[in-house]
Amino acid sequence: MRHGVHDSVATGVPELRAEAARVPAQALPADGGRERGAPPPGVRGEHTHSERPIPQPRPVQRASVRGQILDALRTALVTGDLEPGEVYSAPALGEQFGVSATPVREAMQRLALEGAVEVVPNRGFRVVRRGARELAELAEVRALIEVPVVLRLARTVPAERWAELWPLAEDTVRAASSGCRATYAESDQVFHRAVLSLSGNEQLVQIAEDLHRRSQGPLADGPARLQRADLLADAVQHTALLEALIAHDLNAAQTLTTAHFTPTP
Repeated sequence: MRHGVHDSVATGVPELRAEAARVPAQALPADGGRERGAPPPGVRGEHTHSERPIPQPRPVQRASVRGQILDALRTALVTGDLEPGEVYSAPALGEQFGVSATPVREAMQRLALEGAVEVVPNRGFRVVRRGARELAELAEVRALIEVPVVLRLARTVPAERWAELWPLAEDTVRAASSGCRATYAESDQVFHRAVLSLSGNEQLVQIAEDLHRRSQGPLADGPARLQRADLLADAVQHTALLEALIAHDLNAAQTLTTAHFTPTP
């Protein structure tokens, strides 16, 4: 996500830069993207004041307003622009994105189902606080699911199939080099999905993706962004794992896969 926020000298409150992208007026229906019969922004009791603006996505197209807003909010969760413990209202966020509250509210409800936010009646949505213990538990569950699958695939998938994943592994290294956690999270998820997709079990892939997404949020009591070196260390494990899989080195594959899900102290 491109950061389009700066601090207001007069108020000290971050504001969106004037050049930040907004939804083109002609790209939305006459009612601003609001569902028929839906009340205008703000009438559901959600407060719209004193909320820190978050960076906007690229210009939103009418055909995928909700999807693009959902992607933008997920990125904001990863980067910490949506802060753990803070409450955000759909009307206020909709105003920032240049759309009605409806697609924002729908996106937030999806995030609530994923456990990233929780509904606060008459106020909006609170970003869930995740501590180190919860992230460690998520890593353990991911390891219980992914490690046995990778080891099973290591015994059956030919080397040339593993070699096809090299571009994805290299993408994670490039993304890590950028230092952008959101960019890395996206490439990391693509790589893991490609590996698990070799199992042919789409249900497993979906569950693993949900766990991966839940583990990407910033710590409530820690820094919002990992250091570039941390991202690179994680990404390099992808290329090392592929080397082991191509060489059919099961011991190295097990060690690397297990270490990949072990939280850094």
